[in-house]
Amino acid sequence: MKKNILALNGGKPIINYSFKISNSIDRKDINSVVKVMKTGVLSGFVASDNEFFRGGNEVRKFENLWSKYFKVKFSVSVNSWTSGLIACIGALDFEPGDEIITTPWTMCATATAIIHWNCIPVFADIEPDTFCIDPISVEKRITKKTKAILAVDIFGQSCDYIRLMKLAKKYNLKLICDSAQSILTTFKGRYVGGLGDIGGYSLNYHKHINTGEGGVIVTNNKNYAKKLYAIRNHAEAIVAKGTKKELTNMIGYNFRMGEIEAAIGIQQLKKVKKRVKLKQNIAKQLNIGLKNLKGLKLPKVRKHSTHSYYLYPMILNPKILGVSRKKIFKALEAEGIQGLTEKYITLHLYPMYQKKIAYGSKNFPWSYFGKKISYKKGICPVAENLQDKTFLGLQIQLFDLNKKDVDRIIKAFKKVWQNIDDI
Repeated sequence: MKKNILALNGGKPIINYSFKISNSIDRKDINSVVKVMKTGVLSGFVASDNEFFRGGNEVRKFENLWSKYFKVKFSVSVNSWTSGLIACIGALDFEPGDEIITTPWTMCATATAIIHWNCIPVFADIEPDTFCIDPISVEKRITKKTKAILAVDIFGQSCDYIRLMKLAKKYNLKLICDSAQSILTTFKGRYVGGLGDIGGYSLNYHKHINTGEGGVIVTNNKNYAKKLYAIRNHAEAIVAKGTKKELTNMIGYNFRMGEIEAAIGIQQLKKVKKRVKLKQNIAKQLNIGLKNLKGLKLPKVRKHSTHSYYLYPMILNPKILGVSRKKIFKALEAEGIQGLTEKYITLHLYPMYQKKIAYGSKNFPWSYFGKKISYKKGICPVAENLQDKTFLGLQIQLFDLNKKDVDRIIKAFKKVWQNIDDI
């Protein structure tokens, strides 16, 4: 910086206190946990073909409530959304070497779940204003080996499901919806997560609602649901007993949700609408307060969609501002804004893709498929430019912000912009 921007305000930052950490747990959640604890049954699962194959009373109640709320036929709770993604891909019967197109602008588990089944993640670029996977880029990457599109409803934003569904139908592909960050987000009046063949949500501690760790898979396909139940709970044990003959060759895990987490989930579901509305109100206040700042592009909400604002994403234009993102970021942090992030993820550039997997390493099974995979920088230019130069995010999911907090965030932004020449 040319000089300390704090001096412009008498040496004092706009925000000189810590924001309240987000907390969706209340007395009802605590009471539900105590009730389960008193029963002594903390998990009702048994890896055998009986009434407890699908879990205990709380788990089954939670899943039924989830299905009714999200208007899907089947909901399958899991111990994490990472487990959920692995189960989703396993339930769709892909073969080693099959290609699944996904986005690089996502948490690493999205692509790791593909690799888990010896399938190949192929990265398509993202839309420059929604950060979701770009259907045009998806179509360019479809080959004879492509079997699915794994779309991610990032930051609370819905993907373009009109175009993705058309591509899935045209090329006979499965559509998987990773809506981990986008609970209650809708597209044309329907909840994302349930718009594809299979999908779901995360319930880890910093989502809109949480069970500590956890997730819920949703589908309207009975056969997929059967496979999900099996993958979640030691499928091979059930098949060995001859009770699930249609699931021959299935392999399963312990992806089971406990009774305590399910009991919390039941209570959390009651408040999800309120929790999402809080984030939407924060975003609305930010939109009004920041709309006239030059060189700052605010979040876009896709047509026919709602946005649940897991994160408040912005795009900077360094050329218009005449200053780098790094300097803007430091100035905003100096004013006391918490939860800022100047980058997100370009997954295809992670070391494991550059060193372990790219080009069919002899140490990785893909080398046997006779196909070299390139994850070189440049294959996803929109995502890479956002990561390198222009993205700026405010992690509003981390805090329970009130109107006063948001007013001060806006004031801090305006102060930095008013003094842009001095940073």
